Amino acid sequence: MKKQLLLFLAISIITSIAFGAVRLPAIIASNMVLQQQSTVNLWGWADPGEKIYITTSWNNITDSVTGTSNATFKIKIKTPAVGGPYTITIRGWNTIKLENILIGEVWVCSGQSNMEMSNTSQIKEEMPNSKNDNIRLFHIPRATSQYPQENVQAKWETCGPESLNGFSAVGYFFGKKLQQQLNVPIGLIETAWGGTPAEVWTPSDVIFGDPVMKGAASQLKETVWGPNVPGYIYNAMVSPITNYGIGGAIWYQGEANTSIGSTYEWTLSNMIGAWRKAFDRNFPFYYVQIAPFHYNWRYEGAIVMEQQSKLLKYPNTGMVVVTDLVDNIEDIHPKNKYDVGIRLANLALVDNYKQNIPGARSPMFRSMEINKNKVTLIFDNAPNGFMTKENAKPTEFYVAGVDKLFVPAEAKLEKDKIILSSKQVPNPVAVRFSFSNTAMSNVFSKEGLPLTPFRTDDWELEKVKDK
Repeated sequence: MKKQLLLFLAISIITSIAFGAVRLPAIIASNMVLQQQSTVNLWGWADPGEKIYITTSWNNITDSVTGTSNATFKIKIKTPAVGGPYTITIRGWNTIKLENILIGEVWVCSGQSNMEMSNTSQIKEEMPNSKNDNIRLFHIPRATSQYPQENVQAKWETCGPESLNGFSAVGYFFGKKLQQQLNVPIGLIETAWGGTPAEVWTPSDVIFGDPVMKGAASQLKETVWGPNVPGYIYNAMVSPITNYGIGGAIWYQGEANTSIGSTYEWTLSNMIGAWRKAFDRNFPFYYVQIAPFHYNWRYEGAIVMEQQSKLLKYPNTGMVVVTDLVDNIEDIHPKNKYDVGIRLANLALVDNYKQNIPGARSPMFRSMEINKNKVTLIFDNAPNGFMTKENAKPTEFYVAGVDKLFVPAEAKLEKDKIILSSKQVPNPVAVRFSFSNTAMSNVFSKEGLPLTPFRTDDWELEKVKDK
């Protein structure tokens, strides 16, 4: 009888230990990059009441936390300046040792297919020389859920030919530029899915709690390449990593919102706000204006591009313009992802890391002055003026009178101003520049960035088939 009791107690202890084993989400693992000089979370699952001890090798301090009644735990730890490799030891009933951890900058790379795109000739050329221990990749696979999830099927990997295969080209070139310029470890988290609208990347309660967004979302059509239900991708591909400390996010998306483009600024600003709330950080959010493409309906793309420009008034955001990086307006996936990544990186380096890189922002329309038959346009981000390729005549400028009929305008580049006129419009009242789905102007800042498309009117746009 005594032996049976001892055996029962032994089995009970072993069972308790087995069920009480500390477990971690996939993103808390060896090879990860933690955000430098920050307070970050370590979290996972453990037995209720289980005492868990965490020791970080950068300071050899041991902190502790107790498992909650929901069998979870979370603890905040402070990270030092750039460094590594380090270890983190987590000891409860069992012991987990995380190794090869770096401290640096962590960025989320998200959006639809132009962010997801990986098989470019530029990446193929990069592959043989892509091994870099100071760049770590975490690639979240496509998944959906009706409810917020707590984990993903992914792992941290050191950058190299195998791990880079299938990873975002834009994200990689962005991260490589940051790593070289800042000389710090970079962690890149890719969570992207081609053909998906912004609504599925936004928590469903945010969408359904607003009549404008709810109405727009109801117009999204079901497709064979991805979900159209608000929140479904957010729940499975964003929510599980929101406890993780990040430095910022880059975003390339908008093509899938062209059918409901007039609400894009409002939707994306609410998505950004929801992400910042979930991550508990007012992180910078830099995005790519969609590229010229031959959409079905006139102004479909132009409206989203305009909405993206308007989004710049939302705090701590930035936009790169890519109207000059298109090789084929019949292909919604421009092949040049290198320059997109570099422009995003330069924007982050200037805005977030306070480095001096002249001309990191594209010129933006600020105001206009009308004097008889001439219109003077005034711009931001053009301190050294404008240029055209091969000194050609500036293109894609149009003026209109009260009749609302736009005609091509003669454009004169004058330092940081552009002066327009047309013999057909003696009394101009409105200007449009590159305001179409496919326009690719030849006007650039002296630093080489394209002038941002714009219009000065708010006239109703006709919905007709694009030619």
